[in-house]
Amino acid sequence: MYTMKKVCEMTGLTYETLKFYCNKGLVPNVKRGENNYRVFDDRDVEWIKGLNCLKNCGMGINEMLAYTEMCLEGQSTIPQRKKMLDEKKALLLRERRTIDECLFYIDAKQKFYDDVTAGKTPYVSNLLPRGVNE
Repeated sequence: MYTMKKVCEMTGLTYETLKFYCNKGLVPNVKRGENNYRVFDDRDVEWIKGLNCLKNCGMGINEMLAYTEMCLEGQSTIPQRKKMLDEKKALLLRERRTIDECLFYIDAKQKFYDDVTAGKTPYVSNLLPRGVNE
């Protein structure tokens, strides 16, 4: 069994976030130990890691609650859960394409700047009138 502090270390969540998740019902069946403190087992920790991933995928609290409730309903909700995850995956893939495009732009600019400073390429700017850069 793990304390809140230990679970925070294991999952990367802040204490406040984990407490919020527990209070909102995102971590169902939370057990209580001595002194009525929350305690977590390995299954809880894996679930919390999954919640963290869902949050990082762009799920809001209400979506995470809906997902949690569907999980608690069992196997019959797998199609709805898959649909939710498919939508998040599509969003992440669009974001990844945008990030890849940005990285390509930055790499190309850095190479251009390296070539200009090394004297391999003349400096040209789209912002300056023609002839000013040369």
